[in-house]
Amino acid sequence: MAPQREWFEKDYYRVLGVSDTASAKDIKSAYRKLSRQYHPDANAGDAAAEERFKEISAAYDVVGDPERRKEYDEVRRLGPAAAGFPGGGGAGGFTFTDGGDLGDLLGGLFGRGGRRGGGRGGGPHRGQDLEAELHLSFQDAAAGITTAVHLTSDAACSTCSGSGAKPGTSPRRCTNCGGSGVVSDNQGLFSLSSPCPFCAGRGQIVDDPCSTCRGTGVERRPREVKLRVPAGVDDGQRIRLKGRGGPGRNGGPPGDLYVVVRVAQHPLFARKGRDLTLTVPVTFAEAALGADITVPTLSAGPVTLRIPAGTRSGRTFRVKAKGVPSAKGAGDLLVTVEVAVPSKLSAAERKAVEALQAASSGESPRAHLGV
Repeated sequence: MAPQREWFEKDYYRVLGVSDTASAKDIKSAYRKLSRQYHPDANAGDAAAEERFKEISAAYDVVGDPERRKEYDEVRRLGPAAAGFPGGGGAGGFTFTDGGDLGDLLGGLFGRGGRRGGGRGGGPHRGQDLEAELHLSFQDAAAGITTAVHLTSDAACSTCSGSGAKPGTSPRRCTNCGGSGVVSDNQGLFSLSSPCPFCAGRGQIVDDPCSTCRGTGVERRPREVKLRVPAGVDDGQRIRLKGRGGPGRNGGPPGDLYVVVRVAQHPLFARKGRDLTLTVPVTFAEAALGADITVPTLSAGPVTLRIPAGTRSGRTFRVKAKGVPSAKGAGDLLVTVEVAVPSKLSAAERKAVEALQAASSGESPRAHLGV
């Protein structure tokens, strides 16, 4: 996104509900919270929510990128007068029309020849990298799954396939700049480059614009991107989908799409890298005398685990290859046993426990404390 008049009119920090001094982490956190709240998938048919989602996405496109945020802050600091917008006083003798490209001018003033990720200046520009979230169940994340993410973003126009020209026609090369999008003005020792005024820096001219995208070659629309999630993906992991991000400009390549995986918790299991962890209660008799107990696994059915006599509460047993599968091999299942103490005893149970206590050696398990 290029610096434009909208930057003076919209406070992107306010859109995201953060201050202009917020850290990148706070901005990202605010964006994720709002995008989940207003995502079209969660608000089907709600036009207001969809518009709010677009506004949030546009704000994060700018202040969520360190380089663009710096440029945005500088533009906001200078104000319209410093840039010479109509009504801004024309400082420095610069004037602009609606077809002017403030981004190219500011890029020159701030030492940047062109704009990152899709400007209209001369030459091709790579598309913007995008980010989306994918929510998976614990089982699907462990086993792997083929699924899709849904997002609303800029994409190549579906009518003109990104050319900007009405179907059946084609853009023509700009003869003024030779297709470079830039013209030079030699000023003695200096050579000043500026966007071509005939093609607005695009290098080509669309005589008959596409009615859908109005000649830009880009439209904002919901889209579905399919992906294969590998087995063993963890919460917070990012999957890169090359070339599935924002469309390139002036013949540039598209950006990438980064899918952030969010894994739901499981009622029984937890993860520790490639290992699964499970806590299993056992009776005092099973721990004291030893027993064979049946424990569940995530996907391979139950297995039998031998508890040796004299097992202490909190001891962990390892069941090989029953953890999370991965390219490096499956992890293990770590089973921690806890002795279950009944909250109430029947008369017979109390009598049996008292008899056990009376028959014990009398050695205190706290003797090593020295108290």
